[in-house]
Amino acid sequence: MKVSLSWLKAYTPVKRSAEELAEALTLVGLAVDAVVDRYRFLDTVLVGRILAVDAHPAADRLTVCQVDTGRGIIPVVCGAPNAAPDLLAPVALPGTSLPNGTVIEAGLIRGQRSEGMLCSAAELTLGADAAGIMVLKGDLPIGAALNTALVLSDPVLELDLTPNRADCLSMIGVAREAAAIQGTRLTLPRRASVSGAHDDIRRLTSVTIEAPDHCPRYVARVLEGVVVGPSPFWLQDRLLSVGLRPINNIVDVTNLVMLECGQPLHAFDLDCLAENRIVVRTAGQGEKFVTLDQKERELDSEMLMICDGTKPVAIAGVMGGLNSEIRPDTRRVLIESACFEPLSVRKTSKKLGLGTDASRRFERGVDPAGTVQAADRAAALMAEVSGGQVVGGVIDAHPRPWTPKVIELSVERTHQVLGIRVPKRKIARMLSAIGFQADSAPRKNELRITVPSFRVDVSRPEDLIEEVARLSGFDSIPTTFPRLPAGERPPAARLELRQRIKTILTGFGFTEVITYSFIHGLSCDRLMLPADDPRRRTVAVLNPLAEDQSVMRSSLVPGLLETLRFNLAQQTRRLKLFEIGKVFLQRPGADLPEEPEMIAGLWSGSRDPLSWHAKDVPCDFYDLKGAVEGLLGALNLPAIEVSQVPDAQCFYTRPGYSGRIRAASREIGLIGELHPRVRAAVDLKQTAFLFEIEIGAIEELLSETRYRMRTVKFPAVARDITLIVDRSLEARAVINEVAAMNLDLLESVQLFDVFSGGPIPSDKRSLSYRLTYRSPEKTLEDNEVNALHQLVTERLLGVFQAELPGR
Repeated sequence: MKVSLSWLKAYTPVKRSAEELAEALTLVGLAVDAVVDRYRFLDTVLVGRILAVDAHPAADRLTVCQVDTGRGIIPVVCGAPNAAPDLLAPVALPGTSLPNGTVIEAGLIRGQRSEGMLCSAAELTLGADAAGIMVLKGDLPIGAALNTALVLSDPVLELDLTPNRADCLSMIGVAREAAAIQGTRLTLPRRASVSGAHDDIRRLTSVTIEAPDHCPRYVARVLEGVVVGPSPFWLQDRLLSVGLRPINNIVDVTNLVMLECGQPLHAFDLDCLAENRIVVRTAGQGEKFVTLDQKERELDSEMLMICDGTKPVAIAGVMGGLNSEIRPDTRRVLIESACFEPLSVRKTSKKLGLGTDASRRFERGVDPAGTVQAADRAAALMAEVSGGQVVGGVIDAHPRPWTPKVIELSVERTHQVLGIRVPKRKIARMLSAIGFQADSAPRKNELRITVPSFRVDVSRPEDLIEEVARLSGFDSIPTTFPRLPAGERPPAARLELRQRIKTILTGFGFTEVITYSFIHGLSCDRLMLPADDPRRRTVAVLNPLAEDQSVMRSSLVPGLLETLRFNLAQQTRRLKLFEIGKVFLQRPGADLPEEPEMIAGLWSGSRDPLSWHAKDVPCDFYDLKGAVEGLLGALNLPAIEVSQVPDAQCFYTRPGYSGRIRAASREIGLIGELHPRVRAAVDLKQTAFLFEIEIGAIEELLSETRYRMRTVKFPAVARDITLIVDRSLEARAVINEVAAMNLDLLESVQLFDVFSGGPIPSDKRSLSYRLTYRSPEKTLEDNEVNALHQLVTERLLGVFQAELPGR
């Protein structure tokens, strides 16, 4: 919202500078983003004196003027008929940007050099005269900037309003706030009066509202004998001061009144309305309509339309139609001043992708009691600027009458919420200053507040308390600190677990990311999840921001893959990412979804960062497996193992490179390489390895018991064993079998080599393990270790039908 100080002064005296007023408005909640002088462009428009005027050798209607700018004499090619020697005129230097968008440049015009432009009053928005250059009167200094010489200054405040302050999308609304801040009087435009019998209008038109839920009020006024043409300069200047382009006198009045009082209006050519009447109804499904911007739009049954006797003529609250616009030959005008349901306008505007000044106001809510006054104001101004006659009477279709809201405000409650004491009289005075009616309530320390119709955002005592706070000044509320108990409280177990996981993974070189909770509706298809997979029970977003955010995520994997794709596009090839967050699974028959918390990680690219002392080796399945085992081991989960996933159950992970993560014989997650088809579906240029674990399962397996290990006093003895086994045998099965023997002196078993190929048969492979033996009480002798090792060897050979090398 732009507010010109020259326009604002029409409603209240402005006692402060533009900067001071901007700061004061910001402190009461109307944030001012910028203060810009609308005449600042005149800094490079100078007072010049024409020294000589010569005929242009190549153009009959052009002249070449020699102009003294105070900085030197420059040639200017000019087409104005009133250019004459010794004339003072504004000259725009190269680089000047005029209000109409023209940027002045030096160059050749019909072969003659021109280093500026002699400007008319209309080109500088200083008057309506465009027939010749602007003649400056008086003894103005040559070379002075025009805004300085003529003392021109009109600061414009650019307000960034919160959605609830619809009342300040108008000059009067901002003036009301400024008057309350300064303690000045608010002067409203005089209510227009029109002559004629009160029922004259009903002989010319009628209004029927068929959708009262969408349109609680519709007001119409009619003018006859109008002459459409350019607006007078004062009206154009008002619009130009806030950045609006004048169109014609009828349309300009509707824009002026909208900016003045916040009520959007629309003017119809009454002779273009079939049967000369208005019908307010919803559109037919698939109905087509051409708006004023000459674009055909497809409507649906929820969109409210303004129609005549046979066809739509406007999209209610958004934009008018090309079939009823004001034309140069228009003679009769119907003025629409309506109150539309905000939600209806917002949905229509969003579906059509069509935002306008009108829809912006209707979406936030307009004054339901101000429609008649706005129509009267517009009718009187149109009669003034077009020479038309206002038809007597007004049509006010009002199926949902507005009733004032009355709120009981407790002074003591106000003190409790704000933390400062504001006297009852001061509260009444502040609220009265911005249009509220404050009366005494039956209870002693309360006020009965009647909310004005233009404050559609105020509906409860807390809203009034907010008004008291901002009018008192947020800076007057002292800074205090909450009282905290001296005792300590242990953190929630889930929060502590989440922090431990983050600490461990960042220690492993992973980076935490936070992705949107919304994903593409086709994400489950891209992950190739089967039809009965619980993750296909996604929760649809009713009003998605974009197509790729249409459902709530049922897995963290799509977000990580999208993050990988984005980074690869930025030429970041090595990524180690993880995310902790909730997923959302629809429960049949339940209102709310199930929200398990998950942790997912991804590793793609090189194993190690780029370095001169290491080769660039790609990461693999076992790199990520080691990180996951390190995470779960650091959390002290029991019996951690990774077992192979059957090929038929590999959906978004690659068969043969996928594993189920188990702890204490319970499946808690999945790890594997991304399936090539999934990689192609999400457009990834390189593979990735990922894991996904349910945090709830980890939490259930955590133990509160802490163990103390004794210091080792005696040396360990290591023995190696190499087994030739079936290729399909998992290496973990051998380790589990050794552990099942429960040998007291066996400290650990570790796989250190895997080999396949000649001379080993193709259906076999070689697994080499290192077994470490140690006694807590003595140094082991070789014969004791050999006996134990022989026992283990025989057990493994028998259980797995294995062979030793060389046999």
